[in-house]
Amino acid sequence: MEVEFDRPQLLGPLFGQYDQNLIALENRLGVYIQARGNRVTIEGEAESAARARDVLTGLYNRLSQGQTVDVGDVEGAVSISGDPSLDGLTHAEDGTINPAVVIRTRRKVIVPRSPTQVRYIEALGSKDVIFALGPAGTGKTYLAVAQAVSQLIAGSVDRLVLSRPAVEAGERLGFLPGDMKDKVDPYLRPLYDALYDMLPAEQVERRLASGEIEIAPLAFMRGRTLANAFVILDEAQNTTPLQMKMFLTRFGQGSRMVVCGDPNQVDLPNPASSGLADAVRKLDGIDGIATLRFSSREVVRHPIVGRIVEAYEGPPQDA
Repeated sequence: MEVEFDRPQLLGPLFGQYDQNLIALENRLGVYIQARGNRVTIEGEAESAARARDVLTGLYNRLSQGQTVDVGDVEGAVSISGDPSLDGLTHAEDGTINPAVVIRTRRKVIVPRSPTQVRYIEALGSKDVIFALGPAGTGKTYLAVAQAVSQLIAGSVDRLVLSRPAVEAGERLGFLPGDMKDKVDPYLRPLYDALYDMLPAEQVERRLASGEIEIAPLAFMRGRTLANAFVILDEAQNTTPLQMKMFLTRFGQGSRMVVCGDPNQVDLPNPASSGLADAVRKLDGIDGIATLRFSSREVVRHPIVGRIVEAYEGPPQDA
């Protein structure tokens, strides 16, 4: 099978440094890829070769649109290509990626890297309340913050409210010096990191100062009604059922809520009392609410993170 590309200047970033993208594609699909000039020959089983061709064509189209491509994008494109139910959702008629599953922010364009991420991004743009469940590294919080920033930039919401319960992960932090912001910032650092990845630093600081972006511990949500806002609750497995009910009932007109958490990483004294599992069970099937479940196979950090998660979630082994 042969593919010909009409813009040779894009083949360097398409193939990657020392052809690392092609090597990743070969390893994932069991094919052999050889490049000569602007032509690429793919050898292997017909189905695998066709998937490799479609992945290369899709990544080439991304580069044509000014986006970047790395090994993670290759891995993600291969994963998505293996789910035929996503064909109509991931690509437009001209073969380019469907804008409905692309998130654009000031600093980057974000495309899905796993089948569940495709459905998650689609839900982020269409549902009122979204529960995202799964292990660390699957993009739950990152994509939610990206969508929130995108909607703030577009003017479809007036502000972002990002929250987490202030629960230590197995440690006792003790007394922290400083004002209230100094005390709660350590718990909220991952949300700041995601924001700075989406917006220039000066815009983050300006929007934080103006109140367009608010980052606060969950306890500060009580008694409020959040209208025309994009609201994200991270680490939601560490809420109690009463806290979760309090948070969800803050929902106001023109708002969207995303609740992210890993049911297998509960830091509460009684893990069985997690408000996340309770809410997902009680709200299952309600119109306007979507629940997305990520697996360890969809970790988009370094591949070893996925293997670590699988090892911890697997059956206990004798020492």
